[in-house]
Amino acid sequence: MKNFLELIKHCLTEVHEIMPWDLEERIQANPELLIVDVREPEEFAAMHIEGSINVARGILESACEWDYEETVPDLVQAREREIVVVCRSGYRSVLAAHSMNVLGYSNVVSLKTGLRGWKDYEQPLVDGDGQPVDLDDADVYFTPRLRPEQHRPA
Repeated sequence: MKNFLELIKHCLTEVHEIMPWDLEERIQANPELLIVDVREPEEFAAMHIEGSINVARGILESACEWDYEETVPDLVQAREREIVVVCRSGYRSVLAAHSMNVLGYSNVVSLKTGLRGWKDYEQPLVDGDGQPVDLDDADVYFTPRLRPEQHRPA
């Protein structure tokens, strides 16, 4: 049995990652680049990379195919496009990129360090209304908050 980080490590044998500065370069170089944010809708509404689309991890596989309620036509038609998958920390995006590779997407990478790393690299984020997010506010938002019952028992 694998734990969560072992599952991520296993998927990384087939998934490539890029760093935030690489994504900045790719955005400049390729106007057709598709950024897929796989966080939950409320996370996306709080802040995201401008121009990215939100396809929550939980519906990704059906969103990648025709004839489902979750179908996202831009995503279905992007099998040959350059795609960067992002999430909060870079873990969910690895799982999502792995699924997309299995589903036949040919040019998918994951953003290593996720949006936290993007913010640490001082790159812009916008809220659900397209307004700039203050990076100090993003710092607070991205700070993990574990409840006592979420910690490993002693």
